[in-house]
Amino acid sequence: MSPDPKDRPLIGVGAIVLHGDDVLLVQRGKAPKIHEWSIPGGRQRLGETVAETARREVLEEAGIAIEILGFVDVIDFIDGDETAGFRFHYTLIDYAARWVSGDVRAGGDVIDARWVALTELDGYELWSETRRVIRHARKKWPPA
Repeated sequence: MSPDPKDRPLIGVGAIVLHGDDVLLVQRGKAPKIHEWSIPGGRQRLGETVAETARREVLEEAGIAIEILGFVDVIDFIDGDETAGFRFHYTLIDYAARWVSGDVRAGGDVIDARWVALTELDGYELWSETRRVIRHARKKWPPA
């Protein structure tokens, strides 16, 4: 039985997948942030390391294999408050990664997946924290 997201925070793991001057974005197919663009990621499973979660989620959501480059940041995503009630509370652990193999295709719980040039990020309505971690990852791991 899955824990109720209103009882305690859940752990989500994301991957900032870099490929040359591009980053992998996915369009969410379910809540939270349904229809919004983001980096691929999802809930950690029992017994799964955070790196395993990142690799699995990218494979499920975008059909590609990745290599983890390193840790980027931890972010709190809290939707709601004590007065109105909490809908979601995720502790998000983000890693940078690089493309290894495969062709991008939407799968799992996303409705679209694509490579986006870093210069075109402003054309996507991304959460400010998503923009920040993407830029941070690119600075730390520039293209070869």
